[in-house]
Amino acid sequence: MFLGRPRLQQRRRPHAGPAGRGRLMRIVLRAAVLAAFPAAALAAGPSEAGPAVDEGLGASGQRPLWELGLGAAALRLPDYRGADQSHSYLLPLPYIVYRGTWLKADRDGARAVLLDSPRAKFDLSLAASAPARSKDNDARRGMRDLKALAEIGPNLNLELARSAQQRWKLDLRLPLRAAFTLERSPRSAGTTFSPHLNLDVAGVGGGWNVGMLTGPVFGDRKHHAYFYGVGAADATADRPAYQARGGYGGWQALASTSRRFGNTWVGAFVRYDRLDGAVFDDSPLMRRKSALSAGIGVSWILATSSERVAAKD
Repeated sequence: MFLGRPRLQQRRRPHAGPAGRGRLMRIVLRAAVLAAFPAAALAAGPSEAGPAVDEGLGASGQRPLWELGLGAAALRLPDYRGADQSHSYLLPLPYIVYRGTWLKADRDGARAVLLDSPRAKFDLSLAASAPARSKDNDARRGMRDLKALAEIGPNLNLELARSAQQRWKLDLRLPLRAAFTLERSPRSAGTTFSPHLNLDVAGVGGGWNVGMLTGPVFGDRKHHAYFYGVGAADATADRPAYQARGGYGGWQALASTSRRFGNTWVGAFVRYDRLDGAVFDDSPLMRRKSALSAGIGVSWILATSSERVAAKD
């Protein structure tokens, strides 16, 4: 599957001038692109490739150990899940593929494979979420900025079903990740758990990969407080103090597609979050019960390894 969503507060430092903050913003926004576009930034070509993708590959399925490329992505993201304001971004989009024995960056994301059996895989997975400036968001105005988050943790994938030719497969994925801020001195931002069903279909419409996932999102008190908590110092007449709780954080559904055309990769995604019944739905920072994210990107593969390894994609 691709993605992932999605998805912080800034402690201002006297020594970090506007130029330094600008560089940091560009770095963390690029990290957010890796999360929104893992199919490009951390993905291999499709199982059923577009024209010329498999030129030079032997019948044994030998593919380059690594591939590197660069492109651009256009994203439309809410400031945070439940925000009533969104922003658009045009950002560089790296294309990175590594088909190692235990370290992989491919269609399933970047991960360190710890267990790989026909029906179960256990790995360390990564995710990221975008930053948001509070001065550009009415609900958070005057509060600390939301910083981009990086997430890392164990992930158990259980294969539930697949076609005889492996044109499609259905997995149950159970990622548990610790989140931390992307800044000069990273800080813990709690823990998330997002079990979901994941369907991958290859060769749609002549060569497109299609991925769909859906499932609930959970977070601990610290994680929810990061986005939805309001301290006494930030309380106003329209924004009362609020202490977030841990637990259910809404439902998420995502659809994405990608395809290789020779040395060009193209991909797009749309993600929908529904927040009815979330434990933080009474937070004054919750302005909408739904959130929609979308993006499209293109990357050009510029270099490949001369070393070949056996790989399905």
